[in-house]
Amino acid sequence: MAKKELKAKEKGKGLWAEFKEFINKGNAFMLAVGVVIGGAFSAIVNAFVNILMSVATWAVPGGLKGLVTVLPALNDAQRGMDEAIGLGQYFDASQLQELATASATKTYGADVVAANPNLIESVKSTILGKYTLHGLKYTYNMSAVIDWGTLINAVLSFIIIAVVLFIIVKVSNSIARKAEEAKAKAVKKIEKPAEEAEAK
Repeated sequence: MAKKELKAKEKGKGLWAEFKEFINKGNAFMLAVGVVIGGAFSAIVNAFVNILMSVATWAVPGGLKGLVTVLPALNDAQRGMDEAIGLGQYFDASQLQELATASATKTYGADVVAANPNLIESVKSTILGKYTLHGLKYTYNMSAVIDWGTLINAVLSFIIIAVVLFIIVKVSNSIARKAEEAKAKAVKKIEKPAEEAEAK
């Protein structure tokens, strides 16, 4: 029993030593630093692309977030809250108050709504819980939506990050190549006098 415990302790110490050696190596530390810097750089690029796309889509109603396609409803769950009054898969943001009033009137009756104006705000908050604002349109959460703005943003961010990384690698390789050439020249300069001395 004591031998098994001793072997287990030695194995544990061996694993701990290996782990410490791995962590203390420069590569693991540099990788961690690279991941942190990469995350920060990605955030900067995303902010830059958002600004760029906001300017580029200035004329599009709702801007970058308004670039969505709502796919046709295939079942009742995707049709919206109440198509009869206009609460279908999507509606313009400017219609929110009007649709909330129509929904409250249909549900509670005109007399009750007139007596309790807070009902409209309650219905409006219910609607806002089931719809998401994309640019100038509210889209039903259960609907299938293609968010072109997010896709374009991601593609542009990827291209910018790829170009920057390519430039960094190219410069790094160029510096490494020049360092190797300088080292080779220095070795030749040192070897040449030694060869001449041997020849004499």
